[in-house]
Amino acid sequence: MSAASTSPRRSHGSRSDGRAPLKVLTVGGAMIDTIAIIDNAAIERMTLDNAGASFLLLEEGRKTEALEVSTHCGGGAINAAIALARLGLDCSVLVKLGQDRRADQIIASLDAEGVSHRWALRDEHAPTGASVLVSSHERNAAVFTFRGANTTLTPDDLADDAFATDLVYIANLSNEAARCFATIIDKAHAAGARIAANPGIRQLHAHGDAFQASLPRLDILALNRREADEVVSLLDRDGDDGDAGLDFPGNLAPPPLAARGLRFERRRMSVRAFCRALVRRGVGTVVLTDGRDGAFATAGDRLLYCPAHEAQVAGTAGAGDAFVSTFAAYAAGGNAADTALRAASLNAAAVLGFVDTQTGLLRRQDIDAHLGGKNESPNVIEWAL
Repeated sequence: MSAASTSPRRSHGSRSDGRAPLKVLTVGGAMIDTIAIIDNAAIERMTLDNAGASFLLLEEGRKTEALEVSTHCGGGAINAAIALARLGLDCSVLVKLGQDRRADQIIASLDAEGVSHRWALRDEHAPTGASVLVSSHERNAAVFTFRGANTTLTPDDLADDAFATDLVYIANLSNEAARCFATIIDKAHAAGARIAANPGIRQLHAHGDAFQASLPRLDILALNRREADEVVSLLDRDGDDGDAGLDFPGNLAPPPLAARGLRFERRRMSVRAFCRALVRRGVGTVVLTDGRDGAFATAGDRLLYCPAHEAQVAGTAGAGDAFVSTFAAYAAGGNAADTALRAASLNAAAVLGFVDTQTGLLRRQDIDAHLGGKNESPNVIEWAL
């Protein structure tokens, strides 16, 4: 393995010289999550092998006993902000909340973590967003989501001064709020900030043109497998560029995504061809995650793969937010891409150990101590892009 570095397109990424911490703004969703943990014996689970999907079956009219029911703060922008704050960044959020107790709980959580809510807005009519997560069997929770005030964000809510930061992190934007994506990109770019985006599948499906137009301005674009499949439908028919696949060491089985590639209907692109296509369109760094099967990232003319760090899974919610925000923090701080991948894998694994999205988030010193240990893991593999 050789260390590869990201190719920062602006000069303010590193803080190794003792200057003030990087300033970052997160934009996106804020939620209150109610999590119900159900014993395996108390709820039926049905798996469709051919479809690769599983379902939890709730009996109508029946009360099901829970092992625990708890309430937590969540949402992509809030999860990312708290992750970034624990990594030592000077963080603020731009979110839309209601005039209710849910909003008060989110504000209190931000205060406790040292995250500024100067740019948080209160909607007079829509309540704060909320989710109900039902977790059982493999702890990959089924989620019922009420997006509430998250959907009411408008371009008029986006104050220019909010974007005077080193990094703007754009989490998933809900429904009508997704129309703000292009404006957020414009304001961040005008302010000279790095831009990291982690769009959701519905946003990509409904606002594909705005997403494609933004690509040359994105320093980091992070997608999970389902989101990447949707992006295949938006790319020109590049084909697979004759890519013969990725060679893995004999002691490591190729992850499913390397064998499967990205797919939309009858179109297929290998991981390498997909990442290459996005880089050609101007994206600085592409991050492609696949849960327990690890993650890929580009670094200049290289493609990197990092296996997932081992974890005891209590819940999967928030692991993706932890991964992407940690990668963005390390990359914006001038670290090599392989270091950013390992750090992201460690933080995501820590989140998996808890049912909520934030309790497991690590401090910077804990991640750095692990990365600096003799048994540094997980290892990163790389190829030519």
